Amino acid sequence: METVVIVIHLMVVLALVLVVLLQRSEGGALGIGGGGGGMMSSRGSGNVLTRATGILAAVFFATSLGLALLAKNSDRPASILDTVPGTQTAPAGEGTSGSGNGILDQLRPPETPVGPQVPAAQ
Repeated sequence: METVVIVIHLMVVLALVLVVLLQRSEGGALGIGGGGGGMMSSRGSGNVLTRATGILAAVFFATSLGLALLAKNSDRPASILDTVPGTQTAPAGEGTSGSGNGILDQLRPPETPVGPQVPAAQ
């Protein structure tokens, strides 16, 4: 169901962009222009494009709300934190020593001396 609404939503988005680009601008640079009478005169095409823009905008709004409701009611976890198992908390005195068994301590490489080695003084 969600895939069908997404496909309809994308088709409406493309049609809306196309209709907006076809409309006559203030200077008439991007409009379809041209003379002639009847329905597709400059006034008639302006009315048709304006009405189509309004209808497509309403359908876009409706599909956006539909997708939001579908996402809200889905069975997936609401947050990535919901999928993480419970973490262990350290007792009160052990949090400051830095030698715990946390995830960062597990990722740390074994401690090796850095720099030149100096023999111990006698």
